[in-house]
Amino acid sequence: MIVIADGGSTKTNWCLINEAGRKIYFNTEGYNPYFSKGDYIESSLKNSLPDHLEPEKLTEVYYYGAGCSTDSNKKIVADAMQNVFVNANINVGHDLLASCRALLGDEEGFAAILGTGTNSCLYDGKDITLNIDSLGYFLGDEGSGSYIGKRILSDYMRGYMPKGLRESFYDNYALTNEDIFDNIYNKPLPNRFCASFSKFIYDFKESYEDYTQSVVDYAFTAFFENLVIHYPNYKNYKLNCVGSVGYSFRDTLSIVADRYEMGVGKIIRSPIDDLVAYHLSKR
Repeated sequence: MIVIADGGSTKTNWCLINEAGRKIYFNTEGYNPYFSKGDYIESSLKNSLPDHLEPEKLTEVYYYGAGCSTDSNKKIVADAMQNVFVNANINVGHDLLASCRALLGDEEGFAAILGTGTNSCLYDGKDITLNIDSLGYFLGDEGSGSYIGKRILSDYMRGYMPKGLRESFYDNYALTNEDIFDNIYNKPLPNRFCASFSKFIYDFKESYEDYTQSVVDYAFTAFFENLVIHYPNYKNYKLNCVGSVGYSFRDTLSIVADRYEMGVGKIIRSPIDDLVAYHLSKR
């Protein structure tokens, strides 16, 4: 049996392929090694795996994860998973490579992630050939859920949000400024906390269209200005994207891409189905 997983900072999508070739899907939380260390990953996995899954029977694990871009971070995840899937060969790669394989297969092109965080690259059909660092939650991640969430929180705290929407925000979350500061500076996973508020913008995008559109447009414009346009000959590529933020706000993303004279290709919420198809084609 083999299992293939695409792990973001918030959620991991898994697909188990059993001896009969049946696909069994399940989810766990995300395991970004910049925020989640080995003991936590191991414990969370053991508590989250479906009851019917027998981890000792797995022979191959293909895990692509956010934050798995360095050898040291890959080792954190691989060691934790080896302690769970004790008889399996563990393969850990970057979630950006998973996106490339899901979006482009063996074709060259431009691929991006717009989810809790942001990433982007050029891909030659086999390997990532150029990646401009998104710089993560504190310094960058333009266009991501955390980037949008930070804007929402700052507008709420400063009173810049439209009055009715600000009241709806408090009705939904009952957060004071002190609560927000505590979650960002004292509690774990501040990137996930901020990104969670992108759903609020989505839920109210029709009721407060002018404001919500401006927030999302601002985020995607920053994504292009700080990342996309710095790729050589970027206009020669189509924008291919995975992630809940890019998918949920794909209409605005397409408008911004058109503004920068970049065509739009494939935009999907999750790469797992296409990633599974990619791996099965290689067996």
